[in-house]
Amino acid sequence: MSQRMAAGARPRLLLIGSNGQVGWELRRTLACLGDVVAASLEGECGPVIDLMNADSLARLVKDTEPDAIINAAAYTAVDKAEKDLETARRINADALGELGALAAQSGVPVIHYSTDFVFSGTLGRAYTENDTPDPLNVYGETKLGGERALLESGAKALIFRTSWVYGARGANFLLTMRRLFQEREELRVVDDQIGSPTWSRMLAEVTAQVLYRVMRGDLDLDQVGGLYHLTGSGEVSWYGFARAILEASGSPAKLIPIPSSEYQAPAKRPMFSVLNNRRFQETFGLSMPDWRVSLADCLEELKC
Repeated sequence: MSQRMAAGARPRLLLIGSNGQVGWELRRTLACLGDVVAASLEGECGPVIDLMNADSLARLVKDTEPDAIINAAAYTAVDKAEKDLETARRINADALGELGALAAQSGVPVIHYSTDFVFSGTLGRAYTENDTPDPLNVYGETKLGGERALLESGAKALIFRTSWVYGARGANFLLTMRRLFQEREELRVVDDQIGSPTWSRMLAEVTAQVLYRVMRGDLDLDQVGGLYHLTGSGEVSWYGFARAILEASGSPAKLIPIPSSEYQAPAKRPMFSVLNNRRFQETFGLSMPDWRVSLADCLEELKC
């Protein structure tokens, strides 16, 4: 516990990547736990951080003196990463090792998010944390590198692997489909890639609940720290996800299911990347809603 917290002051929480889908939601949910320092890669408010620069990261942590660090920043342009390896590796992997070392020196916990793309999707069942990662693309390789760098840094860390994140802000499948339904009469969507859509707000809500218990001392990260799968419950194809969005929108657009072979993209995607959340549920006593329930709630918000 920091001297500030020991004196009864509110904890100071450093949120990195505060303008992203998950980061934006975390700014709200974490505010109940302490004073949030919202650092973004492109500053609208709060400090700006350059994850390409190790000194920028070190200065931010030194100036902030946080009681906990939550990293929601990442290089997420999956296809672009195939030709931008150095940038993806720097942001997704190298920076995590540096962040972990800084947190270890200060003795503060770190929460970080990873991805289902660390797997190839060829296992044929939901992946557990014990399954060996085998990424198909640069994005997955660099995110896996970040996991390992953080876990090897000596920091007290929680890493939440998630998947198919969407929300009311940013660039994501939900908002893209809603826009295309208005622009086109017909859409072709891949029907043989299976995963679990995850609402960014649910990720933020669950993160805040876990961090609250860590900050209170109810959870000892020496005992429960490490890697956990955390996604919406259930599974669906991209086509099925798009169909659910279409039905809720009332659009007359037509959806046509296609195989992945007809969707040419620079980066390969896993065919079945569903993650098993049992370890998270058993450790923290929390579970994520079915993806359909979360989608309905998110769509309700978008109507406002």
